Amino acid sequence: MLGRAWRFLGVAALVAAALGVVPAPAAATGSACHLPRFGPGRGYHPHINPADFSPDVTNRYFPLTPGRTLVSTGTKDGTKVLDLFATTSRTRVIAGVRTRVVEDRLYLNNVLEERTSDHYAQDRCGNVWYFGEDTATLDRKGRVVDTEGTWHAGVDGAQPGVFMQAHPQLGRGFRQEWYQGHAEDVFNLIDRSAAVTVPYGRFRHALRTAEWTALEPEVLDNKLYVAGIGQVAEVSVKGPRGGLRLVEIIS
Repeated sequence: MLGRAWRFLGVAALVAAALGVVPAPAAATGSACHLPRFGPGRGYHPHINPADFSPDVTNRYFPLTPGRTLVSTGTKDGTKVLDLFATTSRTRVIAGVRTRVVEDRLYLNNVLEERTSDHYAQDRCGNVWYFGEDTATLDRKGRVVDTEGTWHAGVDGAQPGVFMQAHPQLGRGFRQEWYQGHAEDVFNLIDRSAAVTVPYGRFRHALRTAEWTALEPEVLDNKLYVAGIGQVAEVSVKGPRGGLRLVEIIS
């Protein structure tokens, strides 16, 4: 198993350190859900009622189960990559919404290059929203050299974005995040029945999204999501070559 092969990186210790014990409140109830559209002349003004949200993310294409870690490997600009996506039991209130904290760790050639704390919440209709991230780029000695990309909804004009619909619609696009000039990721669902094979398994009927940002117009990626698992692959379509594929799930 890959879990054993990566022990020298301290994967087990990192996962354990990421997982806390904080009770999450019951699913929220409230008014109808509103998914914001965006485009030329529309602006971007999502309607957020904190009572409509919960940190318990059960969306079938992006489930966040506390204590579970997705282990993916691949390459980035020709360099070997290991990514750990660990859902914790911790929560954090952002813009009045209690969100789930996910710890994401990216290693290049066995050295931690980036650590990120992501913040997600699910509305009462089952849509997953992204409320911000705390990200840091590290040098080879583990020192923080850059925190560009960090943002929180409600701070300095930043707004949350839709990360995954409850019922994904082909061709529908959303902002995943909005902090002008710093975080402007966008996605569009382009296939609901994609076939994908990764080290973890072979799947049919995966969702395929196209993802890009106006901050890097020369880059385009595809991501694939499988029901009950979440993201199983990321593939570079345009720009620097690279990608990630799911190898193991640690629970």
